[in-house]
Amino acid sequence: MDTPFLKAKPILKKLHDNGYEAFFVGGAVRDYLLNRDIGDIDIATSAKPDEIQQIFNHTIDVGAEHGTIIVLFDNLPYEVTTYRAESGYEDFRRPNSVTYITSLEKDLKRRDFTINAMAMDSHETLYDYFNGREDLKKRVIRTVGNASERFTEDALRMLRAVRFVSQLNFALCPTTLTAIKDYGYLLSKISIERKTIEFDKLLKGTNYQNALHLIVDLNIHQFLPGLIEKEQELMKLSNYDFSFLRTKEEFWTLLTYLIKPHSIEAFLRGWKLPVKLMKEVQRRIQFIDMLKDKDWDDEQLYDAGDELAVSVERLRVVLMEWANCNERIRKIQQRFAMLPIKERGELAVTGHDVIKIVKQNPGPWVSVALSKIERAVVTNKVVNERNAIKEWLLTCNQDFDRNC
Repeated sequence: MDTPFLKAKPILKKLHDNGYEAFFVGGAVRDYLLNRDIGDIDIATSAKPDEIQQIFNHTIDVGAEHGTIIVLFDNLPYEVTTYRAESGYEDFRRPNSVTYITSLEKDLKRRDFTINAMAMDSHETLYDYFNGREDLKKRVIRTVGNASERFTEDALRMLRAVRFVSQLNFALCPTTLTAIKDYGYLLSKISIERKTIEFDKLLKGTNYQNALHLIVDLNIHQFLPGLIEKEQELMKLSNYDFSFLRTKEEFWTLLTYLIKPHSIEAFLRGWKLPVKLMKEVQRRIQFIDMLKDKDWDDEQLYDAGDELAVSVERLRVVLMEWANCNERIRKIQQRFAMLPIKERGELAVTGHDVIKIVKQNPGPWVSVALSKIERAVVTNKVVNERNAIKEWLLTCNQDFDRNC
């Protein structure tokens, strides 16, 4: 059994020793069967929330009303949830009521897709009531039971289905596909934050091309922020090679650049992305627009900094469909390493030095002067040495707002 499961086995044992059933469930079981990296391990049990809290010393109540308790074991968090049945989904996302039950099969029956509705005990015995393993072999995404019911219970499942197409390189089964076509409009009821999480994962999947095609073919792009009537842009996006991209900032930059919204800030804000991420995307787009298909000059490299310059270059490789990505990145890094300075703090003079050299009273002109010195050093107009800078300053017109 994989190491993550080994670490969690004592939790199952302790629940068993106290007379309760307990199983590994959900995505961890799916990924284990697919030989994929295993993320969070979830546990389903017949023990009720208060009983879970009595059994374990370190717990966090994150949703006892829905049956979920976080158990902290060896400094790792595990989500332990009581078998439950759900009913009433007025907001098309969360159940109105939860009932605790004693049947593993009925608990798994409420889940979204067959490949996520399998359980495994500590001896690796698989409990697969809905042919999830067969669907893994067929590489298909199929809902547990009636697709229309699953999607009207929780409309986000439709976007999750397409996300799994991207992540797992699977296909939607016909009934799941048809149900998304029929009920895709319910995604308008789902919070932007939830949709952003799913779409972000979709972009990073290995089968993003097919997933983006599905987004358009199923017409669900109409219910995603800023993508209304952006069919052609999304199809164009699907043609690019995302394999060079590394960070969330790069994925969102590529999307934003190709969507070409009237306002970049408004588009990103529509997805409710973090302000820091929005600013990073905007900076990358500024450099892409500035450079076009030209090479970097020293000032541009300096302004960007090593990390941002490399990130922008990766994006340019994708957009320009250049083949020599690694070579271009290596040259960018070499050129940045050869710059006389990497930041203003490396200048051989300070603001106090400039005041003494020029013999003027302190004022806003000092910052202007330092900026001009900085540019002169970066572009090799002056050597980054105090005497050289002093000589250069004294030969300049001291009206630093216009000259120097």
